[in-house]
Amino acid sequence: MPKTGDAEQAMRRFGLGDEDVVAWHDSGLPEDAFTGWLTDRVARRPSGRRAREVYGAEDVHDFARRAILDALAPGPGDHVLEVGCGGGLLLRDALATGARAAGIDHSAEMTRLARQRAPGAGVVCAAAENLPFAGYTFSALAMSVVFFFLADPVRVLRECRRVLRPGAPVAIYTTGPEPLASLGHFYPDAELAALASQSGLQDVQVRNDGGGQVLTARS
Repeated sequence: MPKTGDAEQAMRRFGLGDEDVVAWHDSGLPEDAFTGWLTDRVARRPSGRRAREVYGAEDVHDFARRAILDALAPGPGDHVLEVGCGGGLLLRDALATGARAAGIDHSAEMTRLARQRAPGAGVVCAAAENLPFAGYTFSALAMSVVFFFLADPVRVLRECRRVLRPGAPVAIYTTGPEPLASLGHFYPDAELAALASQSGLQDVQVRNDGGGQVLTARS
């Protein structure tokens, strides 16, 4: 494992505390697994007190949430799926429009938090590559600050298409925030659009928004 001082210094830089230091040492993982463990702990599969505080905060990723909901414009009769629902605030706001909503996240702590924040939504712990839903279930799809971490984005988008009704709108907000920028995949606009088109999505557009990208398309 990394030297105790080096590992702790890295964790403090990400705002982690004593609980997280203990969690790393208790994990028993080898030194070369530290970066992956840290990425999961902070953002890819958030867990711990800091994760609950950050992803339960009212303003977490509010810029992305607003952009996505503006693009999807959900309402009564819609059934929205959010892939990587985090603390559930987008689900809560979608429900407030009269739509039904469901979310998946591969962090057990985030799914518990989302159920608290959006009790009317169906929230399950699952992987984006294998969505636990039948085909043609949803009328809209949201993804907020998740695409950055996908190892196989085309596979995930194809799986999203599978569960969407024909012509359903898709809105994805992606960015590479510091200090996580070196830990994920940030794509230029044209490459991001090409990945979406390769998955079979139609009417693909990408626009820049406050340092992030908003990808919109239809299934």
